[in-house]
Amino acid sequence: MARYLSVSSSFSLIYHKPTSTRFRAILQPRRVFCAKAISSEVPSQKHFRKVGAESTAAVPFDQLLHVVQTAAETGAQVVMDAVNKPRNITYKGLTDLVTDTDKMSEAAILDVVRKNFQDHLILGEEGGLIGDSSSDYLWCIDPLDGTTNFAHGYPSFAVSVGVLFKGRPAAATVVEFVGGPKCWNTRTFSAAAGKGAFCNGDKIYASQTDKVEQALLVTGFGYEHDDAWATNIELFKEFTDISRGVRRLGAASVDMCHVALGIVEAYWEYRLKPWDMAAGVLIVEEAGGTVSCMDGCNFSVFDRSVLVSNGILHAKLLERIGPATEKLKIKGIDFSLWYKPENYCTQL
Repeated sequence: MARYLSVSSSFSLIYHKPTSTRFRAILQPRRVFCAKAISSEVPSQKHFRKVGAESTAAVPFDQLLHVVQTAAETGAQVVMDAVNKPRNITYKGLTDLVTDTDKMSEAAILDVVRKNFQDHLILGEEGGLIGDSSSDYLWCIDPLDGTTNFAHGYPSFAVSVGVLFKGRPAAATVVEFVGGPKCWNTRTFSAAAGKGAFCNGDKIYASQTDKVEQALLVTGFGYEHDDAWATNIELFKEFTDISRGVRRLGAASVDMCHVALGIVEAYWEYRLKPWDMAAGVLIVEEAGGTVSCMDGCNFSVFDRSVLVSNGILHAKLLERIGPATEKLKIKGIDFSLWYKPENYCTQL
């Protein structure tokens, strides 16, 4: 019988000094894990707080979802128009690309959101924060998730749009580009909190796989090659040994939608941003999956790590991922909330 590690947690409050005028970290529980060896095929299942919004006040879920879908599909049309054309590529970092298509897609998405909700707050990957932070609604926009794949014509990129109500995802759409050069197509994932998850209009569900050795897993690696990156390399090796395989596709929203579709069992990554996660985590949850941080604590889109799974395997995956994440915190790696707009009120 395989031997795994189990984790438990305790809490203490810490404060991280703001590093910019636009975003700030807030008081957050410091999660401390104790590891002990156990012999168990099926670890006990922890209950994780739902990430989806419980209400949306004056704006109905269906109305938000309609605008989210329209915005994402509008951005996707911009990407489709450009997908077989030469790219004008610039760099945000040594290997972190941005193209004219990223910017054009975001502009098209912003136009849809502003026409429908002039008073809502918007956080875009390219344009940053726009609007009044006193709004209860925050739109998280990734106009082209997987820009490097797009630039190479490699099929794993998407347009991702999610809207939060008081910090919790309310409605989401991800338009994934599939196929390849000369045969591009799309499929559209969508969800509203409490309404289920859908792909091209059909309801979807996470898989029922209950053994890690029968699971296909997905992860991702950021551009900063630091301790968190090295830790994830080790997790990649560990899970490659004990599962059917680990994939690295390069677009977080796509990876999460694949969990929701039931074609992979789990996805995890450090250092994602709200625009990477806001849509995908809701789609996974509404497909029957589970969402948490990589230390096993409750998740918000302002966290610096995420684990999404079919739910059945969540606790077993955390037996390896949780202690590895705790070691990073002991080293001083920052896991406080980030990219949370100053004065934005949440119910986390």
